[in-house]
Amino acid sequence: MAVKLNIAILSLLLLFISIPKAKSTVLDVVANFGAKADGKTDLSTPLLKAWKEACASTTPSKIVIPKGTYLLSRAALEGPCKSSIELQVQGTIMAPANPSAFNVPEWVVFNHVDGLTMSGGGVFDGQGAAAWGKNNCAQNKYCAALPLNLRFNFVNNAMIQDITTKDSKQFHVNVLGCQNITFQRFTVSAPENSLNTDGIHVGRSNGVTILNSNIKTGDDCVSIGDGSKNVVIQGVTCGPGHGISIGSLGKYEGEEPVSGIFVKDCTISNTMNGVRIKTWPASHPGSASDMHFEGITMNNVGNPILVDQEYCPWNQCNLKVPSRVKLSKISFKNIGGTSSTQVAVKIVCSSGLPCEGVELADINLAYNGPEGPAISQCSNVNPKLSGKQNPSACSSKPSA
Repeated sequence: MAVKLNIAILSLLLLFISIPKAKSTVLDVVANFGAKADGKTDLSTPLLKAWKEACASTTPSKIVIPKGTYLLSRAALEGPCKSSIELQVQGTIMAPANPSAFNVPEWVVFNHVDGLTMSGGGVFDGQGAAAWGKNNCAQNKYCAALPLNLRFNFVNNAMIQDITTKDSKQFHVNVLGCQNITFQRFTVSAPENSLNTDGIHVGRSNGVTILNSNIKTGDDCVSIGDGSKNVVIQGVTCGPGHGISIGSLGKYEGEEPVSGIFVKDCTISNTMNGVRIKTWPASHPGSASDMHFEGITMNNVGNPILVDQEYCPWNQCNLKVPSRVKLSKISFKNIGGTSSTQVAVKIVCSSGLPCEGVELADINLAYNGPEGPAISQCSNVNPKLSGKQNPSACSSKPSA
């Protein structure tokens, strides 16, 4: 036993001895690179200089943006870097308010970075109000040029915590081609009328975790696109917005499968939808499986539980041709609260590829509107039922 204890103590001593070697080099954009927190001087050059130095360092680096208000025209923070980088944002960073200042749909973007930490309690303010009345993507292409607040492209092993994104002109956060990226105590803040401002959109990424975060926006709080795998959304407060969505899927050729989506212990309030899966009719082939929603509280939510394989916004599709996206292994468990629409549970699957392995357990959703109590609608699905079912779940006959 003494030998084992000595070995353990020696291991701890070696660990403590090694800690100073990992001490970060601190790069302050104000003190070291001349940035000005006056809300008028562009932060772009000081930030990019600090990033370039940090990225070239063979030891971990910390970039500090101190408290204050900064104007940032645009920043593309490029990797790969030689060591890990911590970006500590303490201040408020503002985008140009005029949408015409951007000719590409990005404002702050991280490309090909491994070992990124962003923290500090700071705010990225996209000043998007001037754009929201114009970015109806269903009717024009204007929004294609509108910038997102934060893009993470091919970023691996990252932690984003205690950061706020505010009033983006388009999506707040886009996660593409990433592995092992976590958002924790992350805040999205935008009004209900901010069109097309998804909180966090995930696409073609593996191991995305969103924890204990607060998302208020004008579109999906979290949206999951094709190729997303092993996504965990837990302890998220959503609303206003359009809820937490998987899809829409099947619109484009070559979309990659979605699998391993876990939404747990979330609260959704005053949103257009609750938790939903949506695919286009007349779609390209695809699949989504192993999707689980558990421990969700709904407060005055439209369509609290929704699977829609006839998703057809703006009537831009052919409803006569069924979706070719196969949905399977789906569970909704311990979901309760209040619905703002009478149809509290709606599971409309493809007539060409009916849903398989759907489970409903302990559902308790109340509706107090003039039409009567809450109801469910289902088609092309035969779910496994257990526990309380309020409203009475999917009858054996598909409903129209």
